[in-house]
Amino acid sequence: MTPPLRNPQFFYTTTAQPCPYLPARMERKILVDLAVPDADALHSRLSATGFRRSHTLAYAPLCAGCSACIPIRLPVAAFTPNRTQKRIWNRNTDLSATLLPPIATSEQYDLFRQYLSARHANGEMAHMTARDYRIMVEETTVDTQIIEFRTPDSKLVAVSLTDTLDDGLSAVYSIYDPQQTTRSLGVYVVLFLIHQTFLLGCPYLYLGYWIPGSPKMAYKSRFRPAEILRDDTWQTLDPEQPINTTRDALFPDAPLF
Repeated sequence: MTPPLRNPQFFYTTTAQPCPYLPARMERKILVDLAVPDADALHSRLSATGFRRSHTLAYAPLCAGCSACIPIRLPVAAFTPNRTQKRIWNRNTDLSATLLPPIATSEQYDLFRQYLSARHANGEMAHMTARDYRIMVEETTVDTQIIEFRTPDSKLVAVSLTDTLDDGLSAVYSIYDPQQTTRSLGVYVVLFLIHQTFLLGCPYLYLGYWIPGSPKMAYKSRFRPAEILRDDTWQTLDPEQPINTTRDALFPDAPLF
């Protein structure tokens, strides 16, 4: 069981806003400031309890009556690719991957705009400027990297913003060329990160939140075996087992103030 984090001086809550994933619902988040000494250690511990990072904050959902956003991670040593995933891996062996410091470039931003226009045109990030993108990439107090994926002719086709944790990697945000449809780049980036986590000798790749029934999140549950965090315990995801998404996870007794 993952020990809970309940020190009140760490935590802040946001006001309720429309949920970007489920229509007619409101979302609230609990926030933790990562601009502190030993930020990497705090970030690792928070990730193990279901938090994600954005800029210099860690956050987790704290929505009244709803726990549809479920933390999900992959135990990489046990991962077994299915037939489709093997084909996708082999299809992209010509790509080069370069690990870089978290510095935004105009080339990355152009790819970011293409990706949003094709995949998330109505999402909350759709109007992000080049400055917004730079802040998203560069504003970090933890061990963060950018991974660029390029074709043999040096065309940038995918980018992954990734954090290094004590027990693995955290996929913060990934984008890819929506015109490269035959490559299935979104799946390939996850496969690459699984491989990288394994090479680092670390047990887990954290994929953020999985939402049962959300088409945009469905791909996360196709990597097997996956683990989800329920009732403060990481447990193997059984795709055939119905999941209760009423408010009962992460901080069930936290005050909504």
